[in-house]
Amino acid sequence: MIQVHKQLASVLGVGFVKGGGTVAAIIYCIAWYWLPVVYNMYWQQAAITLAIIIAGTWSAQQVEKIWGKDSSKVVIDEVAGMAIALLYAPHSIFNVVTGLILFRLFDILKPLGIKRMEKFPGGWGVMADDIVSGVYAFILLRLFIWGQAYFLS
Repeated sequence: MIQVHKQLASVLGVGFVKGGGTVAAIIYCIAWYWLPVVYNMYWQQAAITLAIIIAGTWSAQQVEKIWGKDSSKVVIDEVAGMAIALLYAPHSIFNVVTGLILFRLFDILKPLGIKRMEKFPGGWGVMADDIVSGVYAFILLRLFIWGQAYFLS
């Protein structure tokens, strides 16, 4: 069973490459953009995002025993944050790229209390900062989308 957790936590080994967090976030962006079921069905988006968060938290908890606390090999947290950032966003390259940039900025810089989220124990500590980064990116992306609609119409 630990092999399943290693594969999930590392997003099928992406966590072993340099810049694995960014690579995992980009992989999610590509999947979101090219798989219509991900962005066309609202309840499926929420279900997929929730499943990523639950499975990621569980797997991050399990691999912590082997890889240590918040190992760079664990990149499922970046996938979860990206899923939140793009949740219900209108389908466009602009939204994907903007969501990715916003999420990675929040995830790397960790402003506005994001850094404190890492203090949660186990898998929650791994996932929480990326979840909050995803929420902040979601909010700013929605403001950009609203601004485009308002000012360009």
